[in-house]
Amino acid sequence: MVVTRIRYYIFLRDVFTLALTTFGGPQAHLAHFQKILVERRKYLTEEELMELNSLCQILPGPASTQTLTAVGFKIGGPNLAYLTLLVWILPAVAAMTAAAVLMSSLQTKQMSIEFTRFIQPIAVGFVSYGAYAICLKTISSKTGIALMMSAAIISYTIQSPFVFPIILLGSGMVTAFKYKRQPKDEQRKKLVISWSNFLLWLGVLVFAAVLGGITKALPVKLFENFYRNGSLVFGGGQVLAPLLYTEFVDVQQESHDSNRASQFKDKLRQRYNPKPYHHPISHDEFLSGYAFAQALPGPSFSFSSYIGALSARDYGVGGSILGAVMSALGIFLPGTFLIFFIIRFWSSLKKYRVVRASLEGITAASAGLVAASAIILFQPLENTVLNFATTIVTFCLLAFTRIPSPLIIVAGLLLGLILPVATH
Repeated sequence: MVVTRIRYYIFLRDVFTLALTTFGGPQAHLAHFQKILVERRKYLTEEELMELNSLCQILPGPASTQTLTAVGFKIGGPNLAYLTLLVWILPAVAAMTAAAVLMSSLQTKQMSIEFTRFIQPIAVGFVSYGAYAICLKTISSKTGIALMMSAAIISYTIQSPFVFPIILLGSGMVTAFKYKRQPKDEQRKKLVISWSNFLLWLGVLVFAAVLGGITKALPVKLFENFYRNGSLVFGGGQVLAPLLYTEFVDVQQESHDSNRASQFKDKLRQRYNPKPYHHPISHDEFLSGYAFAQALPGPSFSFSSYIGALSARDYGVGGSILGAVMSALGIFLPGTFLIFFIIRFWSSLKKYRVVRASLEGITAASAGLVAASAIILFQPLENTVLNFATTIVTFCLLAFTRIPSPLIIVAGLLLGLILPVATH
């Protein structure tokens, strides 16, 4: 028992380290998970990590958070999994809540984050290396190569949140036809599905909607809004942002916006239908917070706590903190409930040859999605030699040296602080 508790403590300490050092979104997070959880600690094999990540990619919600929570569940059951979720999200949620409170107290609409300007190209380097590492270790057939390339091209061409699960499921169906190549599992047991966590997810969704409609209480409405979005969003924080924009930003009051900002809003109106909701956030506050969230380690869905805190700022610092907590719980809980529902019978489900065969296609498609995301993440950056060089150097450092990832991030932050001074 003592050995088990020590192992759990070490695992949670590793999760906290990841929460402080993993930049770059879910695809880059996977490379960090592989280094710490697989190569260094050997909590699970690389194949098991890829299986869990592919499974989470199919489900709505924050994929990297679900993957890490599922690892905690695999090691120590639901109690350790909930602690894993708390330790993983706490630093980023606290930082985004503090940023919102600070912005409210200073009554400003823009925060200077120029010192983080190297973080984005560094993050692209992390994602590129993640795609490279996954391709080397998981793709071993012509079918896998074809599916990887197809997934990359399709996801890059059709940048829609709903295309991700379609690509993964379609790729899995392609390789499922090769099930006869899989060895038979004579110890396969009857598949038993426990519906408790699925019913919990659905029950909370309905209860929050009814309670919010009856009470009209802002904390409940914030929880319901984010719980609903967390139950429907595929593709990570980049997909969540435009949905939150249409629900929380007052676009009518921003008559002084630049042409670029106006074009941004017009594009959002064309792709998403704004819903009648209280709009407490300005355009500049939204973009400043989103940029800050991209520069932080940990889950990008922590942006929800920033929106929740600003939405409740009329109720003081205490109200802002409550709004942030309710929003964070709302965005992270549905994905957690859903992965708990699937993982309980996943070990039995994957004993079927068809399921095992489909994993080859799902894994190959996941590698393609990571490769495409590296290109997509780089496109908004300025096409400067410095950005290209930063991305390439980051990739090379990860691929050919043993320099720890946190040191690369710290070096990028220091460059951001030093270079502006040196160039003026």
